[in-house]
Amino acid sequence: MSDNDLGLKGRTAVITGAGGGLGRAHALLFAQHGANVVVNDLGGNFDGTGKGSAMADQVVDEIKAAGGNAAANYDSVSTEEGANGIIKTAVDTFGTIDILVNNAGILRDKSFAKMTEEDWDLVQAVHVKGAYYCTKAAWPIMRENKYGRIVLTSSASGIYGNFGQTNYSTAKMGLIGFGQTLALEGEKNNIRTNIIAPVAASRMTESLMPPNVLEKLKPEFVAPLVVYLCSENIDVNGEIYEVGAGAVSRIETLRSVGCALNPDDGVSVEDIAANWEKINDMTDAKILRSIAESTQASLQHCM
Repeated sequence: MSDNDLGLKGRTAVITGAGGGLGRAHALLFAQHGANVVVNDLGGNFDGTGKGSAMADQVVDEIKAAGGNAAANYDSVSTEEGANGIIKTAVDTFGTIDILVNNAGILRDKSFAKMTEEDWDLVQAVHVKGAYYCTKAAWPIMRENKYGRIVLTSSASGIYGNFGQTNYSTAKMGLIGFGQTLALEGEKNNIRTNIIAPVAASRMTESLMPPNVLEKLKPEFVAPLVVYLCSENIDVNGEIYEVGAGAVSRIETLRSVGCALNPDDGVSVEDIAANWEKINDMTDAKILRSIAESTQASLQHCM
């Protein structure tokens, strides 16, 4: 596939948290396909502490050394001022923003019993508010241009839950709802939003897995999906993809056939108990694609 097929040449992409790991891989691959890249990274530790410019600068240097166009930004995504500064860097340097990859993240893993309010709030601030602030700053420009591609970074922890990550999994599931609603609101202006749940080696995961596994989970195996989701003629919107180790899969929401009780006759605890097996039977479960389909499925038996 040529660069012309992707339509990325000359586009401007902002990648948050791009100083290492997934973000760096995204930034390098966008640049290889001709995009101008804003490499944002606060340059801190994976728990959200500290800051510095070296990480973003190094990625920018790599891109420029390979003949690409890039600019560094060191603002925090977790404040409105910081997010505005990130998008301003794109506009001031390259004239606009076409692509936003909300990738920045931190970990504050603890069991729920030991988790502090600071652990909770800081994770929400970076993952959820960070995505909100950056998207909010880019949104008017994309609407005016009638063009935008947004990728949100969720996680399997958000989809399935994970021990010791109530803060992180809550934030990551929240991004799914955020992204699916953005997809609906942006479609008329050719702004497409999709969500990834990556599995990749990074500063945040390197201590959790053995080296032979980490070797198969290189960030470079995730970046191609992200770049493709931001291509000009991509035909999906509001989708969720799990990606890692060369595997890419779409995630869907399934609803069981369940039981349909007549509300005119009342619904009791005994009715629920009597139909419990039927409610939980996923045989012939159906994919639902919208809140309208969900509501219709709930009401169709009494219409």
